Amino acid sequence: MRLTKYGHACVRLEDGDRVLVIDPGTFSEAEALDGVDEVLVTHEHPDHLDVGKLVAAARRNSAFRVHLPSAAIESAPELGGAAVAVEAGQRFTAAGFTVDAVGGTHAEIYDGLPGCVNVGFLVDGTVYHPGDSLFVPPSPVETLLVPAAAPWLKLAEALTFVREVRPKRAFPIHDATLNELGQEYFDGWLDFKGGTEYARIPVGETVTLSRERVPAAGTPSVVHDRA
Repeated sequence: MRLTKYGHACVRLEDGDRVLVIDPGTFSEAEALDGVDEVLVTHEHPDHLDVGKLVAAARRNSAFRVHLPSAAIESAPELGGAAVAVEAGQRFTAAGFTVDAVGGTHAEIYDGLPGCVNVGFLVDGTVYHPGDSLFVPPSPVETLLVPAAAPWLKLAEALTFVREVRPKRAFPIHDATLNELGQEYFDGWLDFKGGTEYARIPVGETVTLSRERVPAAGTPSVVHDRA
C-alpha cells in the first residue's frame, strides 16, 4: 500500500487500482482528489471537509462518493447524492478497501465544545486515521496517523495516544499550524518517547507500507518515494 501525505489531515491511499482519500480539507491540495472515486471524511470541520473541492470532484465524476457522518452531511447539503452516511461501529467498503468506522466523538476543546460527531477510520485493518480524536480502536493497528497540533491536543496526549494504540509505525498529520521549528519539536519527542517507529512524510511525498513485522531499530519498514 502507498500512502501519500497532503496538507494538514489529508492522506491518499493506493493499492493497485484502489485509490482512497481521507479528509481533504481547506488546508490540503486539490490534486489529492485526482482520479479518485471515493473519499472518507471524519467530521464536519472545514480543515477536514472542503465542500467546494468535493462538489467539484462530484461534478467531474458521477460515480464520486463521500463517506461521512450524518451530521456532516447536514452541514454540507451541496454534496447531494454523492454523500453516504456512516457511523461508528459500521464496517463498509470504499474504493475496494475494507473500512471500520470507530470512535464517534470529537475531542473536547473547552466547556464541551465543539461537541460534534467524529468517526475514525481503520482502513484494511492496517492504517488508522483518527480525525479529531484520540480514540484507541479495539483492534491492532499497523500504521497510525497521529495528530500533531490542535486546540484540543497537547504533546503529552499525543505521546500517550501512540503508546496506547501501539502501532508498528506512526506518521504525523493535523500539522498545518506548525512551523518548521514546531514540526521538529514534535518529531523529536515522538521519536524519543513514542515507543514505535516514527517518521514525518513531507507534503506531496509517498511512503510504501510493508505489512511485515517491524524490523530491528535502524532498519526502515517504509520506502520513501516521490508522489
